[in-house]
Parts: sequence; structure tokens; C-alpha cells
Amino acid sequence: MVSRQLRASGGIWIHFQGTHIHIDPGPGALVRAVSSRPPLNPPDLHAILVSHRHLDHANDLNIMVEAMTQGGTKKRGSVFLPREALQGEPILFSYLREFLNEIVFLETGGQYRVGNISFTTPLRHEHTTETYGFSFSFPQGTVSLVVDTLFTEKLFEAYAKSDCLIIHTMRLKPAEHLELLHLSVEDARILIENIRPRLAILTHFGMTMLQAKPWEIAEKLTEKTGIPVIAARDRMTLNLDSF
Repeated sequence: MVSRQLRASGGIWIHFQGTHIHIDPGPGALVRAVSSRPPLNPPDLHAILVSHRHLDHANDLNIMVEAMTQGGTKKRGSVFLPREALQGEPILFSYLREFLNEIVFLETGGQYRVGNISFTTPLRHEHTTETYGFSFSFPQGTVSLVVDTLFTEKLFEAYAKSDCLIIHTMRLKPAEHLELLHLSVEDARILIENIRPRLAILTHFGMTMLQAKPWEIAEKLTEKTGIPVIAARDRMTLNLDSF
């Protein structure tokens, strides 16, 4: 999916009351941002959040930091990421770190604030590397991003207060081998039925999901759960007032 760019892998951009945050700048993040209509301006960013170190979530971290700091000419911005992401083969170049105001390590139960946006990392996910999902608090409600993980009932409590639940649903069917550690459509259904958000969004599709037409899968989940479920698409915008 990523290498063929059948779906964009640039991550998610949040804009709220003048604060800009980019989540998981995967391959193409910079190009997708500046080619959007209207364009997203990387020097406007206040922070970049990385859920885990895998390339499809962090490949463009360095160029986005370069852009956020205007080539290092302005010391600004923050990067939030797991501690493991800077160990071994670090995903953030050392020369770029001095351009930033701060580097913050994510942890279970962490509470953070960037400008007018507050968020938490309620749970360390069960994945092949240190990984965290995010819950963002807005006046309109709580928006949670359940990123790559093995399904576990711990997710119910961690994201219980979510009004909008964004679920990384890579697999059409559960994996035969647990080491693959990604959620399936059935996992998403169980999450939605137990958490009961006002809106659920499926994203981060693998090939089997795309071939199965995720928009049709979302319609079926809506019928089964009684919760509005939609399938994300490239350049999709979610207005917080809409749910």
C-alpha cells in the first residue's frame, strides 16, 4: 500500500484555534501537505507526534522538522515520540534536535499540551516496537486515534471516553499469526460496540481492506453496531462540529 501509494501515507494534520499538530508523518507527508487545496503550511506547525518508529508512520519526520523550523533558521516546535524511537537507529537526525524547543518522550498515561490542544497517551499498544495511541480533548468532544496494535480488551478502558474513534484497521480478517499485531474489521467492530463513540472512522488499510472496498465495510459496520462508521479517504477533512 505504502510503496505503491495506493493510499496516501502522510499522516494526520490537526488545526484547532491556531494550533497546528502533525501526527505520524509517513512517506509523502511534506509533498501531501504543500499540495493540499488549500495548502497546509509546515512552518505553521507547533508540534509533530510520532506514535512509533515504523517507516509508514515516521519516514518524513526529519523533513517535517526541517520545514517546521524553516531550515533551522528558527528554533521552534516540539516533537513527541516514544523513547525507543531515539534508541538504536534513531529516527530523528541529531543535527535537527537542536532546532527544536523540546523533544518529549511519550509514556502510558501521559498528559500533554501544545498551544490550545491537550492530549493523552492512555495506553502503550501491543506492537512490534514501543507504540502509543492518542486521545485529544476538544470542547466538541474527545477524538482518539487507535494506532497499530494487537487487539486487547485493555483498549476498551483506555479509549472509553472517545466521542470520535479513529481505528487503524489494516486487516480484513484477523491474522493467523499474532506477531503481525494489527487490528482487523472484526476487532474494529468489537471496539466500536464496547466504546460506543458518536462516530467511528476506519483508516490505515492494508491491501485486503482496499480490495474489499472499505466504504462498503463501513456501511455494514454501521448497520451492525448502530454507530455511524465511515472509511477514511485521501485528503479527508473532519470538522469537529460535524459529530
